[in-house]
Amino acid sequence: MSAADGDRVARVLVADDQAVVREGIVMLLGLLPGIEVVGSARDGEEAVALTAELGPDVVLMDLRMPRCDGVEATRRIRDRHPGTEVVVLTTYADDDSLFPALRAGARGYLTKDAGGEEIERAVRDVIDGRAGLSPAVQRRLLERLIDRDGRAGRAERDGGDGGDGWGDRDDRDDRDGWGDPNTRGEPSVAGGGLGARSGASGGSSGPGVDGLTERETEVLVLVADGLSNPEIAGRLRISTATVKTHINNLFAKTGVRDRVQAVRYAYQHGLVRAPGRRVT
Repeated sequence: MSAADGDRVARVLVADDQAVVREGIVMLLGLLPGIEVVGSARDGEEAVALTAELGPDVVLMDLRMPRCDGVEATRRIRDRHPGTEVVVLTTYADDDSLFPALRAGARGYLTKDAGGEEIERAVRDVIDGRAGLSPAVQRRLLERLIDRDGRAGRAERDGGDGGDGWGDRDDRDDRDGWGDPNTRGEPSVAGGGLGARSGASGGSSGPGVDGLTERETEVLVLVADGLSNPEIAGRLRISTATVKTHINNLFAKTGVRDRVQAVRYAYQHGLVRAPGRRVT
């Protein structure tokens, strides 16, 4: 995933209020052939100003900064500069940090224990229109979807609305990149979303749905477990390149665009009951 592999170099701005952390991230990114650091910001205000001046492809955004925090800076950047994507890089992965950042328009979310390869992959993913999320964040999103779907089902039986405070229309942003204006922020699948697909009723369809091979189904379940490509390769004793091939094939067959949608697909088709638990 470098310029030598045919991808253009990604121009990245780093925003973090701690000088030693900011300089360390800049130094790390400088070692990656697919990334050019075009500037660094000490807070959200400076991040917004430098985005206007430098026009980076991606801003790596800390969340808790003075003057203007990362969520507000993300919202301003996405409103004013829709060509610039935001990947959150923070110490915190709690709901109070994660979901406001995604609502504000961030398409990537990593914690600061991420390595250079994971950061480069997230940057490339958001540039290519995919979500750049760590496996832990993918699992948290799935947990929330499970909770919300469970509440919706109970509310439907009880005659309520099933709202959980996350997906209400009042605090969603049509421009956040997580769905179309009809679903308003909920991750969707090209062609109308998972609910529009034949057989996507939330019941168990078992392996073989949408023509998936047994191996592709195994890979999909491990993606839903939150494993990275190298971890899947080790688990199945195959090469990372083979894992990528299986993932590309299952994406094409199921119509999903990224790993978050693949996780939800696995859940709705009964391949997993909860994070990390395969249906047997």
